[in-house]
Amino acid sequence: MSLTDEQKERYARQLMLPDFGPEGQEKLLRARVLLIGAGGLGSPAALYLAAAGVGSIGVADADEVSLSNLQRQILHATSDLGRSKVQSAKESLENLNPDVTVNACQQYATQENIAELIAGYDFILDCSDNFPTKFMINDACVQAGKPFTHAGIDSLQGQLMTYVPGRGACYRCIFPEPPKEITKSPIGVVGAVAGVIGALQAMEAIKYIAGTGELLTDRLLCFDAKAMEFHQVMLPRRERCICGGNN
Repeated sequence: MSLTDEQKERYARQLMLPDFGPEGQEKLLRARVLLIGAGGLGSPAALYLAAAGVGSIGVADADEVSLSNLQRQILHATSDLGRSKVQSAKESLENLNPDVTVNACQQYATQENIAELIAGYDFILDCSDNFPTKFMINDACVQAGKPFTHAGIDSLQGQLMTYVPGRGACYRCIFPEPPKEITKSPIGVVGAVAGVIGALQAMEAIKYIAGTGELLTDRLLCFDAKAMEFHQVMLPRRERCICGGNN
């Protein structure tokens, strides 16, 4: 494929990068990326992926937009209250960039549909907000040989890591089992923390697709907004990981 004049202007600042250029942009335009969750993490991630020119973006979520979402879920506006999050997301992303095709999947990721949900995508973003879903996404991606980036936020802190088949530890290498006691009550979070971590998830996807830079494989990046500090934790790979994948 070749870039149109309009695309050359839209993506001009990316095309200027020596290790990106037209080839990297064309890879993005051909890419298919799935976000599981259209909330605090999925919102900034989806916006930056669309702005960067990822050609096909899937968004899976079954929730509707509520007033308490708007403090951090920047895909949605007050006029979207009561609407499906994925339909709101589709409208926002396609308005931002007509190059992008958005597949709105109005469903939660479950054990029954996760394999079908991730099939056909080049990269997965775990933007979910609960431990059972995060473990399920990890297991499905490892079994299917799909690269993905995990992220989580809590109050003024966030973390993320990336799994690429054959190149690093998966989520279960670090946390073999979900916590035994899982609270279902909402957690407090500053919206900008979700923005930081969600944007970094988008950056991991862009780097993977374009084939540039170093990914967060075998590393957990931790962010403390209160102290305004980042630090990395090296992640060991388990030779016999419980998910049964080939790391």
